[in-house]
Amino acid sequence: MDKHLHIVTLDVPWPADYGGVVDLFYKLKALHQLGIKIHLHCFTQGRKPQEELNKYCESVNYYQRKKNSNSFSFRIPLIVKSRQHDELIANLKKDDYPILLEGIHCTYYLHKGELSNRKIAVRLHNVEFEYYKQLAKNESNLFKKLYFINESRLLYKYEKAIANKASIIAVSEHDATVYKQLFDAKDICYLPVFIPHTLAVGAAGKGCFCLYHGNLSINENETAVIWLLQNVFNTLEIPFVIAGKNPSQKLLAFAHQHKQTCIVANPGEKEMQDMITKAQLHVLPSFNNTGIKLKLLNALFNGRHCVVNSAGVEGSGLEEVCHIADDATSFKKVIEEMYQQPFTDQEKEKRQGLLQTIYNNEANAIKLIGYF
Repeated sequence: MDKHLHIVTLDVPWPADYGGVVDLFYKLKALHQLGIKIHLHCFTQGRKPQEELNKYCESVNYYQRKKNSNSFSFRIPLIVKSRQHDELIANLKKDDYPILLEGIHCTYYLHKGELSNRKIAVRLHNVEFEYYKQLAKNESNLFKKLYFINESRLLYKYEKAIANKASIIAVSEHDATVYKQLFDAKDICYLPVFIPHTLAVGAAGKGCFCLYHGNLSINENETAVIWLLQNVFNTLEIPFVIAGKNPSQKLLAFAHQHKQTCIVANPGEKEMQDMITKAQLHVLPSFNNTGIKLKLLNALFNGRHCVVNSAGVEGSGLEEVCHIADDATSFKKVIEEMYQQPFTDQEKEKRQGLLQTIYNNEANAIKLIGYF
């Protein structure tokens, strides 16, 4: 008997070119390979329909996110309110197949009670109220800061309200613990993210620069880079490369003040992966301990040494294959030591064993099917 599954996604999951859709796309592939008949429902706000998705799905539907002239919402978080569509709920009600809602973003109809008597699971991408609180803390634009503060406030109430309306599947142990402790979630578990990497292929030997990579238009990432420039690489005589999407003029100006630093703006996928492969050290502090940092997983599978802070690995199981530093002095010390230390095949094998135990797409897809 065929197993059918509705999946509702917060965005079009192909191309898998940013962290928010990587888990979505590789989950589709893994479920398809196990014979699951997927009925995909994608919200979009600019990303176009993709023929690639038809390879893995029985059906694919696209829904335009609602445009809000007023960016403030006073009852339902905007990330949820903007993802409601009459055609979506009509399509979901055509049968009684189980439903996977990708992110708090896609839970509007669960919250409204329109999916009663259905088997439903919510994939928790972050503890969203924590994530938006951190965005507010790092934001300098007053209007955006107020929006993030308001959204965090609404998300706390909203997440508490739906924590026991469906099975919750978290991407980290930390997020699962928060939901249990704050929201008394009863039916919650941890399932690692689905990723494109299968082998740890970091090259033995030494690279010739340190690297930070990520979406530089996200304020959390910009804050991390500026912190590194002001507090870590301000005295280190070591080349530092910053690579990612859409760096601001503010960030470009900071980088140009440091003669050992360069920014590579909007690199293509091949160029980015080439930098990840050639770097000696991946320097990836995080000021947000919710969710999972896909840029760190990319570095661990494809690069050499990684130095992070505790917030960047909390609840991930990756602590033993990273070098951890929690202040500027510690970061400097680790970077100076590891910049001279060749990466070895033994370290690569240790990573492979750990990463394949945790981030095994086939095994995790089998676990996911078991929830339905």
